[in-house]
Amino acid sequence: MAQQLAERNGIPHFSSDVSTLLAEARPDIVHITTPPEGHYSLALECLDAGVHVYVEKPFTLTAAEASRVIERARARGRHVTAGHNLQHTWENVEARQLIRQGFLGGAPVHIESYYNYSFGDAPYAKALLGDRQHWVRRLPGQLLHNIISHGIARIAEFLHTDDPVVVAFGHTSPLLRSIGETSIIDELRVHISDRQNTTGYFVFSSQLSPPVNGVRIYGPVNSLVVDNVHHTLVRTRARNYKSYVNYFLPPVQQAFEYLRNSRRNIGRFLRADFHDDAGLKQCIEAFCRSVRNEGEPPVSHREILLTALIMDRIFEQLSAQLASAAAPQAPMEHVRV
Repeated sequence: MAQQLAERNGIPHFSSDVSTLLAEARPDIVHITTPPEGHYSLALECLDAGVHVYVEKPFTLTAAEASRVIERARARGRHVTAGHNLQHTWENVEARQLIRQGFLGGAPVHIESYYNYSFGDAPYAKALLGDRQHWVRRLPGQLLHNIISHGIARIAEFLHTDDPVVVAFGHTSPLLRSIGETSIIDELRVHISDRQNTTGYFVFSSQLSPPVNGVRIYGPVNSLVVDNVHHTLVRTRARNYKSYVNYFLPPVQQAFEYLRNSRRNIGRFLRADFHDDAGLKQCIEAFCRSVRNEGEPPVSHREILLTALIMDRIFEQLSAQLASAAAPQAPMEHVRV
């Protein structure tokens, strides 16, 4: 497969052995896109070879592995980042800029992050459901492990602690149960607190319709709504109007927000700058600039570690829930009242 891809795209170096490829091609940056099980060892090997590393999500399988990769990068004087490309779509970038400029009126008070996953349309999902040996099933968090870092990172970015409180609950949807699939959790709800003043709520679902993929960020004064499905950013300002004007004017203001988004999306389309992988492009370009010491890395080490830690705690709780559900239940005692 590597040879076919190289010949089709005119790539001079290809190999099934990483050590050989590093020695022959001598790259400046390696983009690791293998299944997550290999991220840790491949990242360490590349860093030891003096190469900067861009690792697709999830960064590693555990927070401990993520910490060791980052420590190795620092020791080797190399750059490393995670492929949280949804953090770098134009709407997320602008939302982050508004927050830094004080639009919320202070630090975020509450963040709601949503990620919808459809089993009906994605060929990848169909391959997963039809293959009992699929590599996704071998991950500690299975399907969730391969996807939820996108949604968790949106919350982790704004937490003020490195030791958040995480409460998670997951279950298998009626859709999967109807086709005999009971081992994959495709419905997840997570509450996260930084023990200070910021909380987050993450929802992963295969059932929500229409699809939801985005984040709501509430501040002490104003709020922001980022929609990655339609590439929109809606600014909601706290304005109270007297009498019935309060029911008439705010909807018009919201309409103008959506009109603004429509104009911007049309403009990007006409400039050939509107496509589904725009966030990936921006993330990779930002990483290359950081390698040239022309800017900060697109995803900070702290965000990588905190995202991995939250995921560890989610999967630990889900594992405990599954073990509890599988354990024999003691018969209930009937008490006459």
